[in-house]
Amino acid sequence: MAPPTPLAIATGSVTRLIKEEASYHRELIQQQARLEKLLASEGDENKEWSLKQERTAIEETRAVFPPLQLRIEDALHKLEDQLERSQGDANEAEVGKAKEAIESAKKAVEGAKGDAGK
Repeated sequence: MAPPTPLAIATGSVTRLIKEEASYHRELIQQQARLEKLLASEGDENKEWSLKQERTAIEETRAVFPPLQLRIEDALHKLEDQLERSQGDANEAEVGKAKEAIESAKKAVEGAKGDAGK
């Protein structure tokens, strides 16, 4: 089996980072749901400690997003450069995957910039 091309490696990197960001978004939603459930509950002797732990976890998860966005943007630029360099000698399947990854990364970056304004 032939080693992966630089274009395939760059595409895989962007795809992995987008999946990682989606995973953190899901985790944040789950943590917020647990926090709301704790706030609605009554009579738990460890409630204050549990609330503090959940709030800390939420803040730690939120802190992951800015550096992750920078990594996505960096990987996106590298993929675009790699796509330009290998435009003539890359196969159609790799080019198609690269273009899909670029589109997904641009949506993720735009979405994050929209969320930052909130």
